[in-house]
Amino acid sequence: MERGINVVALVKDTERYVFLYDDESAAALMQTLGRFAGDPELSFSWYDAAVLSQKVRRQNREPAEREAPVRTPRTAR
Repeated sequence: MERGINVVALVKDTERYVFLYDDESAAALMQTLGRFAGDPELSFSWYDAAVLSQKVRRQNREPAEREAPVRTPRTAR
């Protein structure tokens, strides 16, 4: 199985937050997003953390959806 690197990013005024992670470290990234949101010295907000964490969840779900077989319902004859 090929192992890839995922990216989520946020540009906020002159600041750029770029996070690289693999599928196994998604939970650790979620914790990091929370730490950044709780840091009063950063402009990174809880809203920013929520938006990026939703993107992480979506990215982790998409590969499984692509690999799952597509089943079509059988029609009655």
